[in-house]
Amino acid sequence: MSSLTHSLLTTTIFLILTIFLHPSNAQLSSTFYSTTCPNVSSIVRSVIQQALQSDTRIAASLTRLHFHDCFVNGCDGSLLLDQGGNITLSEKNAVPNNNSARGFNVVDNIKTSLENSCPGVVSCADILALAAEASVSLGGGPSWTVLLGRRDGLIANQSGANTSIPAPTESLANVTAKFAAVGLNITDLVALSGAHTFGRAQCRFFNQRLFNFSGTGNPDPTLNSSYLATLQQNCPQNGSGNTLNNLDPSSPDTFDNNYFQNLLNNQGLLQTDQELFSTSGSATISIVNTFANNQTAFFQAFAQSMINMGNISPLTGSQGEIRSDCKKVNGS
Repeated sequence: MSSLTHSLLTTTIFLILTIFLHPSNAQLSSTFYSTTCPNVSSIVRSVIQQALQSDTRIAASLTRLHFHDCFVNGCDGSLLLDQGGNITLSEKNAVPNNNSARGFNVVDNIKTSLENSCPGVVSCADILALAAEASVSLGGGPSWTVLLGRRDGLIANQSGANTSIPAPTESLANVTAKFAAVGLNITDLVALSGAHTFGRAQCRFFNQRLFNFSGTGNPDPTLNSSYLATLQQNCPQNGSGNTLNNLDPSSPDTFDNNYFQNLLNNQGLLQTDQELFSTSGSATISIVNTFANNQTAFFQAFAQSMINMGNISPLTGSQGEIRSDCKKVNGS
């Protein structure tokens, strides 16, 4: 064997080993379960359709779970782990999730259904990705091809959830930085914020805008005055912080581009919603305008941004595990 052939062979073996030892996002595949669990998508969808019969919010809640999972340790199902065993601090008890994140029972129902059909095959992380797509689609939004093959993490990261998930009272600069930290750009930020076209938010997440914004003693000046009056009625100063409000008052359970039209009218519910349009000189303004005027452009961007988000640091190959119960690590 010539030295050139030998070195080429060595290089090839090295590359093959590198690819196998360092799995990348490229290993996620739309056909990952095509032989092991071919009906996975329809099973997920039918459980969600059932849940929607009694809970119109569930589509938005499930979409949010995928977001809150992916921003902490990547899309690894860590959000779903309850406290207990080696999990001393659950992400469910982190500030952004505590008494707020919901839909865990539906995830468990999906898992039970899948375990009946294809035991030990589909990860909880992939269930969240599939549930988000089905939820958006069932709400009237776009469909997309979900890339699959994520495995489930063995740890939770409560402190990461407290620091990495954008808070509804943060500046646009801070939120942009949190998206950039997981490889998402400003188009992803605006498109994914459009998920607030359905679902609800509790008064406590925006009441700082209603009476004493940033210590001024006045409401947030970027709030439409008649919308402000409605919100002040729903969320009085010393009222319950848990009262629910529609994120999109014009079509609260439909996935459409009305969210962006609301921003043009100063009717974004959360500070982080309205900032996308009302932050002077921001690159987000033109994107909001595009999506407000063109629902197809929004739907295409949203689908791509969901795929981008679903690609954040997945565990693949032999990393992690396939949990048999989404709430706990196997054997715990």
